[in-house]
Amino acid sequence: MRRTIPLVTDNSQSYTFTRRAMVVGGFQLGLSALMAGRLAYLSLSDTEKYKLASEENRFQLVLVPPRRGWIVDRYGKPIAVNRSDYRVDLIPDQLEDPNRVIPQLAQILELDPEEVARIYEELKVAAGYQPVAVAENIPYEKYAAVTVRLPEMPGVAPLRGFSRFYPDGAAVGHLIGYVGTANKEEYEAENKNRLLITPGFKIGKEGLEKTMEQRLRGVPGAKRLEVTAGGRLVRELSTLRDKPGGSLPLTIDSDLQEYAARRMGNESGSCVVMDCQTGDILCMASMPAYDPNTFSDGIGKLEWSMLSEDERRPLANKTLNGLYPPGSTLKPMAGIALQEAGIDPRETVYCGGGYQLGNRFFRCLGRHGTVNMHRAIAKSCNTYFYAMGRKIGIDALSAVAHKLGLGEKFDLPVVSQNYGTYPDTAWKKRRYEKNRRLIERPDWTESDTLNAAIGQGFVILNPLQLAVMAARIASGRHVQPQLLLQKRPPAPPLPYSPEHLEVVRRGMWEVVNGDGTAGRSKLPLEGIEMGGKTGTAQVRRIAGGQRGQSGDWKYRDHGLFVFFAPTSNPRYAGSVVIEHGLGGSRAAAPVAKDVLTFLFDRPKAMQALVELEKGWGGTIAERMERQTRAYYASKGKPMPEPPGGAAGTATASGGTGSTGSTGSGGSATVSPAGADQPTAAAAGTPANQAGNSTR
Repeated sequence: MRRTIPLVTDNSQSYTFTRRAMVVGGFQLGLSALMAGRLAYLSLSDTEKYKLASEENRFQLVLVPPRRGWIVDRYGKPIAVNRSDYRVDLIPDQLEDPNRVIPQLAQILELDPEEVARIYEELKVAAGYQPVAVAENIPYEKYAAVTVRLPEMPGVAPLRGFSRFYPDGAAVGHLIGYVGTANKEEYEAENKNRLLITPGFKIGKEGLEKTMEQRLRGVPGAKRLEVTAGGRLVRELSTLRDKPGGSLPLTIDSDLQEYAARRMGNESGSCVVMDCQTGDILCMASMPAYDPNTFSDGIGKLEWSMLSEDERRPLANKTLNGLYPPGSTLKPMAGIALQEAGIDPRETVYCGGGYQLGNRFFRCLGRHGTVNMHRAIAKSCNTYFYAMGRKIGIDALSAVAHKLGLGEKFDLPVVSQNYGTYPDTAWKKRRYEKNRRLIERPDWTESDTLNAAIGQGFVILNPLQLAVMAARIASGRHVQPQLLLQKRPPAPPLPYSPEHLEVVRRGMWEVVNGDGTAGRSKLPLEGIEMGGKTGTAQVRRIAGGQRGQSGDWKYRDHGLFVFFAPTSNPRYAGSVVIEHGLGGSRAAAPVAKDVLTFLFDRPKAMQALVELEKGWGGTIAERMERQTRAYYASKGKPMPEPPGGAAGTATASGGTGSTGSTGSGGSATVSPAGADQPTAAAAGTPANQAGNSTR
């Protein structure tokens, strides 16, 4: 059946329109009510939340790095200070045309391609008002050149701040260490502390700068800035000043430290001087060394390669991490052990050039005839200590050695220390179980005892341990080495007879002031005498009658010397180790003589040093610069200008006494305008393996 089509009339159309309008209107009304309700909820319930979010978008807090605390010597003379410097940063949200501005900056500041690439990479991840470092520690002339061009370089922010400076340069490199920008691991280790990624902020990377970081760091300041929604700076609202880090007074005498470092010349080794009554370390030089100013400013790859390839290991702290066979420097210790075991020091041994043990002959360096303990120490007779050491055994020797600090680890604020060993029977058995390829048999043999009695064989120690041994023998007290200046009760006496100690001291007096092995190193001072003991240690086994007195540098014998002075009333003690120096009397004892002379007569010691440096080719800084230029030339590269230029003269008003030099690494004076000053508490108060042939 055909469907009927309804008629469309005016009334039907009006009805349809009205119905649709009501549906749409209802929908609109509901949506409006929903929006109004939501708006009311946001306005009433979440007012504080969105107010805070709005404030955070409007205001930004920028950290201001704190000034690092000074490191000063025992007399308040600065060793590590802060000097004014200049830097250039980029503010990402103010930078309108980076492809134009960055090349312009690179030309003005003479940036290399690697630095330019770094800037572009950091800009990609930068946001807000967080600066991106372009260059730091730049000369004032470059800073001024950037400043006058600011109108044409929006987003560039030249700033004046502070950087670390070490007036004595390489002389304190291994002692103080250096600072540098925090890496990813250090940043995460401090729970992503924002201060560590603030441009211009650096943390301790080595030495005392690292171990005393929290004391030296200080508390950061802050700037409260008003910015637009796009992050553009409107104005600076307020500033909270930073709180400088605490000063760090050391037991070190910085003049003595610098003198010892310079006196070692082109040699590789260590010099340690202690106050043998208190244990204060007055000098702890390891040479050659790096200049901490270079590391703190950022060392280049080529210069790093030069240092790491040097066979004299300028990157190694030889005082704490260098381990050496001590050779005959241990004979005074052995003398105490012999007496404690019941050996009469007047008992004699005949030296015909060596000692026969079974089918093996242990050589002496001479034919000394009949010798007692005093004579054996003075002439460094191996035969005497072979025979007597065999009598008392290794465990008796080892007990005294450890009591005098040998093979021991000291409680010092240092990054690391290798403490080596003075062995005993239990030690050899343990080592055999751990490494049977190194130790041939687990039982201790008599030949092991003979070698240990003269500081060879398994015996290996660091220079600080030798200095502590000398200090304890000289004072008769169980002094502990200290680096931080503080008052301490007197050290307890050693558990040994004063008469036994005096026998050994008289033998050490004879070494220098009689016809002993270091007679050429007698102090050139009226009424002041030095006692000591030389040592020459082989670094490899040499067949036949040959010794390590020639050939390649790395195969020559080490030269060692332990000492104390004055012998009448000991105040100072220490050790000198010269790597591959051929002998203790030849290389190490003359250094000790001049270092002690400096403590008693500075002008005389400085006069001798100036003459020596003429033959060496100048001061430490001059020789290092010449070496660096030669290395760069050998690689076909121009040597870069030192960072900082005239940016800040390093200065300090504290400190008395001068070695008569301008320092090892730069200017040794800082004007108050060029550096922040320490608090009054900063100033310290002056304190009243193989082989068996040694000599």
